[in-house]
Amino acid sequence: MGTLYLVRHGQASFGAEDYDLLSPLGERQSQRLGAYFKHRGLVFEAALTGTLKRQQQTLAGICRGLGQPVETLSWPGLNEYDSQAVIRAIHPQLLEKPTSPEMVRQHFRLLRDGLAQWMAGAAKPAGMPSYREFADGVAGALAHVRRQHAGDVLLVSSGGPIATAVGQVLGTSPETTIELNLRIHNSSVTEMAFNPKRLSLLNFNTLPHLDAVTDAAEISYA
Repeated sequence: MGTLYLVRHGQASFGAEDYDLLSPLGERQSQRLGAYFKHRGLVFEAALTGTLKRQQQTLAGICRGLGQPVETLSWPGLNEYDSQAVIRAIHPQLLEKPTSPEMVRQHFRLLRDGLAQWMAGAAKPAGMPSYREFADGVAGALAHVRRQHAGDVLLVSSGGPIATAVGQVLGTSPETTIELNLRIHNSSVTEMAFNPKRLSLLNFNTLPHLDAVTDAAEISYA
């Protein structure tokens, strides 16, 4: 039986012109996770990641921490949904860049509502697939891992695909999947055991590389 390690990308550039870049904190998170994997003696058969810059930069940081490259397959079905498009589908008015805690909370309130409507088929965010198509892309990546591998596999993605994967394994409701999504930490690790027939959740949203008391400032969500 193999183990699949699903990792959310490190902290990106929330509120910047280009969100799809790791922040300095995100770079540190990624390299520290790679160093943790090295300490555990993990040797990955392969890695899968989406095509977004923050996902690929996170994988590169993990490999630097590991001290070795990992054979990697790019899988577009692991790309994150476009959160701005999700929000615009239900709130077409222009939102200012979040510069206060209340503005950040408003952003996530709108995102939660937009996700619920997208998943139910009631909203069609511009330039995005349907939620069924999005979920099929995640399911395809999981099926590939089950068919092609038997050892340790690394999957670097984002909160939406990881929550969707967990939801598929556990059979959660859309509402629960959304709550899982919005609680996934940057660079967190979710582990699943797998064989050719099934996946089983072992743990969710852990930060073993940031578990010291002094690491509180290194933990982030966005």
